[in-house]
Amino acid sequence: MSERPLLLLSNDDGFDSKGIKELIKALRPLADLVVVAPSGPRSGASGAITSQVPLRCALVSKEPGVEIYKCTGTPVDCVKLALHSVVPRMPDMVIGGINHGDNSSVNVHYSGTMGVVIEGCLKGIPSVGFSLCNHAPDADFSATLPYVRRIVENVLAEGLPVGVCLNVNFPDVKVLKGVRVCRQTDGAWTSEFVERKHPHGEPYFWMTGVFVNNEPEAEDTDHWALEHGYVAVTPTQIDMTAYAQIGRLKNWNWNGNL
Repeated sequence: MSERPLLLLSNDDGFDSKGIKELIKALRPLADLVVVAPSGPRSGASGAITSQVPLRCALVSKEPGVEIYKCTGTPVDCVKLALHSVVPRMPDMVIGGINHGDNSSVNVHYSGTMGVVIEGCLKGIPSVGFSLCNHAPDADFSATLPYVRRIVENVLAEGLPVGVCLNVNFPDVKVLKGVRVCRQTDGAWTSEFVERKHPHGEPYFWMTGVFVNNEPEAEDTDHWALEHGYVAVTPTQIDMTAYAQIGRLKNWNWNGNL
């Protein structure tokens, strides 16, 4: 590894997914890359870690400026293990993606891609997650790559506040209108399972779901940006304290008989 910036890359779609290959293509001119990604799909892993079985991490390929490893664990395991045993020095950034699928709004809480990013942020490293609103294995990422490069260049130049990371989502369009810096949409998933009957008689369930946007007219949200052809950049913080409620809770009755 040279003295160029060092970026640690991971995802939740697996080391061999098209999205992470496109991410490598976009960032290789900017920095040296270490990729430590799951050995297979881990979508929806969020911040899960492996504690009951040992992890394995194997070198897949190594050439000047790019090392790729596959790990049997979760996306967060990949970041933890990379920082512990793989990277030659502290990375300048941790980057997740490019994810096959939307990680805007409440999806940030379920996303393995954002699990990568939040873990990097917890370690004090500037971290960004990239996602395309297309789940297809052969999705076309070409429109996203100039924006990926520009966002990474900006973070390398400007940094991010401690405890803040970026959740970046791309609409699935051929021509992007630009960037909107926006907030997370207030929404929720409903009708989340479809019940089926096993031939032996027992019921089983497939995950599905319908996303309900509770504020479809709000123009400052990530969903509005995506629906109107913009790149949605949402600053996301790891401190989940509801500070506005601290004073209210202090006024509760804490001294009565228990």
